[in-house]
Amino acid sequence: MNVNKITNPPSHIAIIPDGNRRWAREHMLNLYNGYNLGIKKFIDVSLWAKKLGVRTISVWALSTENLSNRSQQELSILYSLYKRAAYDKSLLKKLERNKARVNIIGDSSKLPKDLNAALQSVKEKTKGNDELSINILLDYGGRDDLLYAVKRLMGRKGKIKLTYDTIKQNLRSALVPDIDLVIRTSGEQRTSGLLPWQTSYSEFYFSKKYWPSFNRDDLRIAIEDFSNRQRRFGK
Repeated sequence: MNVNKITNPPSHIAIIPDGNRRWAREHMLNLYNGYNLGIKKFIDVSLWAKKLGVRTISVWALSTENLSNRSQQELSILYSLYKRAAYDKSLLKKLERNKARVNIIGDSSKLPKDLNAALQSVKEKTKGNDELSINILLDYGGRDDLLYAVKRLMGRKGKIKLTYDTIKQNLRSALVPDIDLVIRTSGEQRTSGLLPWQTSYSEFYFSKKYWPSFNRDDLRIAIEDFSNRQRRFGK
């Protein structure tokens, strides 16, 4: 792997970690093991990204559409793994050692109470860390995010001045900054509604590898590709 420093890394990367189920089938593993490896991979990728100059990383852990279209068995597996990760002492030590803060973005009202408690626990334990922000999107949907903001604004009393700032401030994802680079794995080339407000001027990188196979070299290649692009922002 090239160890030279990247001169123009993205400040904020968002990841759509696609291909966990297909990877598991190809390796004759059950869903639990496939997703478990995928979750561990995200933590590794977050810390690799930090070493390459990234300061914020967002990952789509469960979409609003997943909640409606995945089987209860699959959702139960994901809930169990996320809860287990939130209480994992070795993982918490790794986050603390790397000064990484965890934020949860999405509609928590639809998630199991014990999972919400676990997520709030890891959020609270890491809130003082300030070198890397990790945003985990759980029950998040782009259209739902925009609808949520509209409903909040319509529910206000008195005249409202609509501006970019007022809309942004009322999103579920209000605390998520604009995204420089979106990485999607498994060969799929679509955004699926990922953070539409924050991706207006994002660059995109699509990897053919399934998420559990995405490695440190793959991440560096994606970031180097980004650093060589000329971003015009409409100019």
